Amino acid sequence: MTALMKINQIKSSNTKQNFSVIELFAGAGGLALGLEKAGFETKLTVENNRWACETLRKNRPNWNILEADIVKIADDGIKKYINFDGEIDLLSGGYPCQSFSYAGKKLGLEDVRGTLFYSYAEILKELKPKMFLAENVRGLASHDGGKTLKTMIDVFEDVGYKVYYKVLNSIDYEVAQKRERVVIVGVRTDIKEKIGFDFEFPKPIGKKLTLKDVLQNVPNSLCASYSDKKKEIFALVPQGGCWRDLPDDVAKEYLGGSYHLGGGKTGIARKMSWNEAGLTVLCTPAQKQTDRCHPDELRPFSVRENARIQSFPDDWEFVGSMAEQYKQVGNAVPVNLAYHVGLSIKKYLQGLS
Repeated sequence: MTALMKINQIKSSNTKQNFSVIELFAGAGGLALGLEKAGFETKLTVENNRWACETLRKNRPNWNILEADIVKIADDGIKKYINFDGEIDLLSGGYPCQSFSYAGKKLGLEDVRGTLFYSYAEILKELKPKMFLAENVRGLASHDGGKTLKTMIDVFEDVGYKVYYKVLNSIDYEVAQKRERVVIVGVRTDIKEKIGFDFEFPKPIGKKLTLKDVLQNVPNSLCASYSDKKKEIFALVPQGGCWRDLPDDVAKEYLGGSYHLGGGKTGIARKMSWNEAGLTVLCTPAQKQTDRCHPDELRPFSVRENARIQSFPDDWEFVGSMAEQYKQVGNAVPVNLAYHVGLSIKKYLQGLS
């Protein structure tokens, strides 16, 4: 079975939808789609970017999609926006990583007011779902010497949750991309007591996918281009190579002052290889410091190719300008990563039955 068949198999699986989820910071729907495939029914998504909301409406017209500022939703109380009377099983979403002010003490919910994390935690406190899921950049684990993550965990515990977190790499979960994310899962303390055992994150899948596995027969889509000068540079770089493979005089001219600086700088003039996984998909396709040139063609990856690397199915359409579409794809949680985390959460909740 090819990697694309696996992606489409997940897309088309009709898993019985036993559990409810509300998603904050929904973006273009990577996390929500993965959870849907794992068996969660989306009751509400909250997102403030117009074009991301249009993408969600295009693909899931039956979802309750709230285009609004999360701060206002938290202040108003989210329950006024929900057409659902039952208990919510899961609150999900990826809030931004932001610094807090420390005074040498444990910080509570009121101490993080003014951050988007506060809005997420305030909504969690109001809804009190059985579990929550939050994802963030790899750097959250070490941000401010670990204090930022510790504060988040302290707040979640004060709200009434047992908290688990782990750095997961998308490449371990049927995604052809090296993309590390901090995944935080919380279980309401009474639910934890009823189930009686700890939550476990999904175990890595054995086979690691490469670009060759997922970039066969990709549908046409919008695609950024390189200048003629940049094409000349990339014509000199072999598959899997970077600026280090350029003639020294060409490398010095292309890198300018950064040529003499320290660090690997391996993202500059980087041409990908078919036999490797993609690097983290970014929101802009052609930045000099973080290039990802197509293995065979002198261009960046197209919107649809990036979507494949993010494990979106081909029938998930993105709305807006080319720049908006690239941004939506780059900001998304890889669908298959979300799917496997969702399966672990679903399995844990099934311990209640």
